[in-house]
Amino acid sequence: MHPSEVLFQGERQPLMLPACDHYAGSEKLMRKSMALQQELGPVFDITFDCEDGAAAGNEEAHAQLVASLVNAADNKFNRIGARVHDVSSPHFARDIEIIVGAAASRLAYIVLPKPDSVQDVMKAIDVINQHAVKAGRENLPVHVLIETHGALRGAFAIAALPQVECLSFGIMDFVSSHYGAIPANAMRTPNQFVHPLVVRAKLEMAAACHAHGKVPSHNVTTDIKDSAVVANDAQRALAEFGYTRMWSIHPSQIKPIIKAFAPRLSEVNEAAAILGEAAKANWGPISQHGRLHDRASYRYYWTILQRAKLAGLNLPEAASALLEPQPNATENT
Repeated sequence: MHPSEVLFQGERQPLMLPACDHYAGSEKLMRKSMALQQELGPVFDITFDCEDGAAAGNEEAHAQLVASLVNAADNKFNRIGARVHDVSSPHFARDIEIIVGAAASRLAYIVLPKPDSVQDVMKAIDVINQHAVKAGRENLPVHVLIETHGALRGAFAIAALPQVECLSFGIMDFVSSHYGAIPANAMRTPNQFVHPLVVRAKLEMAAACHAHGKVPSHNVTTDIKDSAVVANDAQRALAEFGYTRMWSIHPSQIKPIIKAFAPRLSEVNEAAAILGEAAKANWGPISQHGRLHDRASYRYYWTILQRAKLAGLNLPEAASALLEPQPNATENT
């Protein structure tokens, strides 16, 4: 049996996505991002931005540009999504009609900003599905930005929706929604990791994702000049808050984010050794270096190998064999 079948019997496997979600708003930056993705491979996703990327009065033309670029040959890996206007915006329905209607088969996901409740998300998904089904696509993945009080309150319900695969924290709008009760410096390091209300929001969102096998995506680092800052933020997001993905708003942030979220080589080698021995034991308990391992720890090390693969790391031969797709596998989205 394939390891994923053995280790997750009767359970939905947790979703895994590339660790970096790079946002691009203008045509120049969209094309630059696509070229970089072709160079580096599908180790990061690209989100074309309609919400902040479209100039006032140019929303429809911008949506058409997004659709055309998603459908272009330069979208080599089909790992490009689109952030549309929020569900209460007069431009939301038209964004969906244009982008999903024209590019449903090539889209990686749709990002929904500023919902205030699970009902808002469900309403948006209904609109997405109407156009996606017409275009021959079912279950188009949806990512949801958590940046309002209502969305945070409904984070567990939102994460439970089958079509939702990622919750992403919008720290700037979240802090602003407190009207000065949270200081502006809580939008950046170090206070973003210590202010109680921001910490509470980040933890609640991450817990909601992990409870339902979804991906928590950490907010942006606004410092685009110092790569050490974004690397530090990414490391803390993973190690202290349980995030497995993070926004990028500048090409210089992509590599530091990917590196920070990638497992260490020693951990990859350890995972490959443990899972190799487990497979030989037909996934029964084993002892390695005086420590007991069973299916609980196997599931942990299985995710380590998957994260390493998504990061484009060179894997040990034994690990590569374990990660071969299972026969007749279907997408877990």
